[in-house]
Amino acid sequence: MSYRAPVQDYEFLFRNVVGFDLVAGTERFDEASPDMVSAILTEAGKMCEEVMAPLQRNGDLHPARLENGVLRTSPGFADGWTAIAEGGWIGMSGNPEYGGMGLPMTLTTSVNEMMSAACLSLQLAPLMSQGQIEALDHHASDAIKELYLPKLISGEWAGTMNLTEPQAGSDVGALSSKAERNSDGTYAVAGQKIFISWGDNDFAENVCHLVLARLPDGAPGTKGISLFLVPKRIPDENGNAGVANSLKVVSLEHKMGLHGSPTCVMQYDGATGWLVGNEHGGMAAMFTMMNNARLGVGGQGVGAAEGAYQHALAYAMERKQGKTPSGTIIDHADVRRMLTTMKADLFAARAIMLACAVAIDMQTATGDAEWGARAALLTPIAKAFGTDVGIEIAQTGVQVHGGMGFIEETGAAQYYRDVRVTAIYEGTNGIQAMDLVARKMMDGGDAAARLLDEIEAHAEDARGAFPEMAEAVWQATESLREATEWLVSQSDMNDRFAGAVPYLRAFARVLGGHYHLAAALADRGGAREKLARYYISRLLPEHAGLLIQAQAGSADLYALNADELSA
Repeated sequence: MSYRAPVQDYEFLFRNVVGFDLVAGTERFDEASPDMVSAILTEAGKMCEEVMAPLQRNGDLHPARLENGVLRTSPGFADGWTAIAEGGWIGMSGNPEYGGMGLPMTLTTSVNEMMSAACLSLQLAPLMSQGQIEALDHHASDAIKELYLPKLISGEWAGTMNLTEPQAGSDVGALSSKAERNSDGTYAVAGQKIFISWGDNDFAENVCHLVLARLPDGAPGTKGISLFLVPKRIPDENGNAGVANSLKVVSLEHKMGLHGSPTCVMQYDGATGWLVGNEHGGMAAMFTMMNNARLGVGGQGVGAAEGAYQHALAYAMERKQGKTPSGTIIDHADVRRMLTTMKADLFAARAIMLACAVAIDMQTATGDAEWGARAALLTPIAKAFGTDVGIEIAQTGVQVHGGMGFIEETGAAQYYRDVRVTAIYEGTNGIQAMDLVARKMMDGGDAAARLLDEIEAHAEDARGAFPEMAEAVWQATESLREATEWLVSQSDMNDRFAGAVPYLRAFARVLGGHYHLAAALADRGGAREKLARYYISRLLPEHAGLLIQAQAGSADLYALNADELSA
């Protein structure tokens, strides 16, 4: 089945739902006119349809492999990388001073989602580079920026991030990698890192690793960690990739999915590195990259959902079974329920993702702290809900196929296998939820309250056109407000954490209702109003049960001891 880039959906969301006009109205992004946005999305969509989508099955059937220490990528991936790089898609939001386009993150997020739908394994490579570009632009020295950023933005060189170690997963502070100061101002980095996406490739001249390690005088935990830029090949006096550095790919992980994306075990044996940011200040620099990646990973979930939905819809429209008006399974009630739920949740997740990107752009353009707080609040929701929806839609896509969904040749299972990890990396979705109810509520819930005020005001304005839908959204928002106030009042953080996952899901449900209502107002009597009615009547009510769980406290989670759990 061929992939169709949903360019019109993005344009509709930009115009009517997520407030992109605010971004285009700033001096920073005043060139982002509707015509320019349409042209960029159309061109990116064409590249995704014609170049990347045909690589989807190649990556799954012919995985990346390690031959005598040399990384060999899947057939066609090198050409795909070239198309991405030459199109300028890596440096869309990059600093123009170093060759980037300086476009809004909202546009980059949209293009990344399309690439994820077309070929998620390959899309991971530019996503890693984009995160490194942002981290270096914010924290690196001028010398590092001048050397590395133009090459990363152009795609001549590729970037990675190295956090995880066998004994230090989400607890980054437990890392054991070391760094020693060299007399020439560089550092010798030693240690082993695991789960390094695109830790190597055979199409970029150099692979640049951002590596967390601890200096001899670094304090225990995260406060003593520093960040180093460690290239595969050390640049020569002309800035070209020179001699090999003291690092290597030890092995590739054997994964459930994303076979075309090499996930590497990396070994550093006194490799030459350069400090990024301040000594012992590595986490601040790395979080710049991680926050970029979290929105990007949410977009990967949405992209995989789009691909899985299109795949399932095409099958349902062709598969003949039973007596229906069309003669195909698309007219069976349960198949229609699955497809409509997929489409409704896909819209909600995409809108949340783009609203988060808009907030990032507005904070970038204006420096307004409230926009920064909005972006921070929405980031864990966009990441967790986007990836949860990606997984749910992909597995529903298998179900739409029936028995054929369990057969690899149909391609339905690949979407599920590929997207499943997105709920795990860049901070598991449980960690995202804990972040939402803890760090993002350190303001006493003020940022959340401002967002809920806007949703309720919008629902009030919609009462004249859609009284029932507006009332449902308003009531759900008020319930979410009460739950938020309850969470903020809990002094025992474990009581917050116990309900964090259902709380985040409920927040996303309410946001989805809000954005669907906005879509209905812009398309009265049309397909988007019909979809909004489905979401608000069938999916939004889930918030009630979720909020009960969110406010249940932690006592029942610990009622069974370890022995009773294993009995």
